Parts: sequence; C-alpha cells; structure tokens
Amino acid sequence: MGSIKKGTRSSAVSKKTSYQAGPDAQQKIRRIIDTFSKINPSPTTELKYRNPYELVVATLLSAQCTDKRVNEITPAFFKRFPDVYALAKASPKEVYELIKTCSYPNNKTKYLIELAKKVVKEFGGKIPDNAKDLQKLPGIGKKSAHVIASTLYGEPVLGVDTHVFRVTKRLGLHNAKTPDQTERILSPLIPPEYRSKFHHWIILHGRYVCKARKPMCDKCPLTDICEYYKTERNGA
Repeated sequence: MGSIKKGTRSSAVSKKTSYQAGPDAQQKIRRIIDTFSKINPSPTTELKYRNPYELVVATLLSAQCTDKRVNEITPAFFKRFPDVYALAKASPKEVYELIKTCSYPNNKTKYLIELAKKVVKEFGGKIPDNAKDLQKLPGIGKKSAHVIASTLYGEPVLGVDTHVFRVTKRLGLHNAKTPDQTERILSPLIPPEYRSKFHHWIILHGRYVCKARKPMCDKCPLTDICEYYKTERNGA
C-alpha cells in the first residue's frame, strides 16, 4: 500500500459535503404554505381507501407505481380480501393474480401477506396508529409510515418521496442527496400542523406541474423563489 501524504486526511475531511437547508429555506417554506393554503387548503392522497387497512395496502402497492394504477387494482383486491384476517390467510398465487399489473408484484405479494400476518399476530388485527410501529410492518418504510400516520392520524411527520425530494431541491430548500436526508433537514423547518399538508402539496405539485422531465414553469406559482427556474429556465 502507498503511503498517505501529510494533509491528505484533513483535506478530505474539509471537502466533505455538508447537507443542509438553503439559506432562505424558512422563508420559502412559509411562502409555499401561504400559496398552497389558498390554492388547495385541504390536500390529501389520491389513493382511494375507506379505512386504515385499505390505505396501508394501497400505499404499499404504490411504491414505484402510479396512484392511478393502484386505484385500478384495489377494488377487486379489497373485494377478495376485505381485511387483514382475510389477507393473512391468502395464498401467494391469489394475491399475485390480483396485483400482477403493478410494479414488483412478486415482492409486494410477499410483503402484503407478511404484513397482514404481523398485524393479526402482534397488533390484534388493528393497523398501528403511529409512524414508529407502522415501520415495523413488512414493506412499509419510513416514507410510507409517515404518509400513513399523517394522513390517518394527523401525526406531525413529513413523508418524502421522489416528488417531494425533487421539487424541494429544485426550489432550493436543501442540498440533500436522498429523500431521507431531505426529511431530516426539512421537518424541523415546517410547522408541525403543516407537515402532512406540505407533503401532499408538494407531491401534487410535482405530479402535475413540476414534472421530472418537463417541468411546467409557466403554470407554477413559485417561480420567483425557485432556484431551478432562475438558473435553468430563466437563464440567470
């Protein structure tokens, strides 16, 4: 092995990136809240559900899949498996046939059955009512747990998916590299009572306006605070 030159280690440390909020993130967040409170005062998920069980299933199915596709799948699924008890007794073949048109059906089949069994065995057949316990369920990660807990129970947690990560980074709210880093940076800056709404606002904005490939900046009410617009679209 070659020797390490003097100063190499300290130089590497000094160049290490610090992931943090943008210098005016707090003001931008207030502007986002004020803007979308007027445009869409009661945002919510586009997944169709009637109870906690149905939202958990739909959320699990929505990973790497559109809400539209999930909403096409779930009516027949819930007719066949109306609760966790029915799903816990399902065969993989039965579940797979009902969800095979969504992404990663094999993995999701496994997760759905394991999730139902766990809820029956460890939670008395009731979907957990907090993000911490929701994350113990197979197939439910931190983002999904936060979305479910905030939507169903009003828990003040922020869910960060690819839409939220992309849009908030374009706006200049942070320089994070992952959704998890984004959640840690932004959560303390967003008033608890707005965290759930903020998640839905940004998801909808990313889905219909600030799209990944072709953002529709001409329809965006936030261009004056958007770093992407200033540098990429406005030639600044």
